[in-house]
Amino acid sequence: MSEKKKENILYDHQLLDKVIHARIRFAALAYLYAVNQASFVEIRDQIRATDGNLSVHMRKLESAGYISCDKEFQSRKPQTNYSITSLGREALQQYRSHIGSFLGGDILLETA
Repeated sequence: MSEKKKENILYDHQLLDKVIHARIRFAALAYLYAVNQASFVEIRDQIRATDGNLSVHMRKLESAGYISCDKEFQSRKPQTNYSITSLGREALQQYRSHIGSFLGGDILLETA
């Protein structure tokens, strides 16, 4: 890599979104980015998290406005469904771009 290219790479850790940077939150948000909407159980199973850990991390994502939560009953059982918001999509795209700058170039997300 040329010296000029090295100068353009940003290694500022403060550019990384603290809300997304946790492993479980990143995995859950990335999964919702791919599928747009999913139940708590589906997300839990796909990212291989425990109920307790996932619920805490989903609340943090919801508080940041990155996901929305809808609770309903199906056959008398409560079901929680999550959707990624436009703010969540933008935040994940920005996060991925910043990670790309650490690796020497922008990594682009395909728009869904």
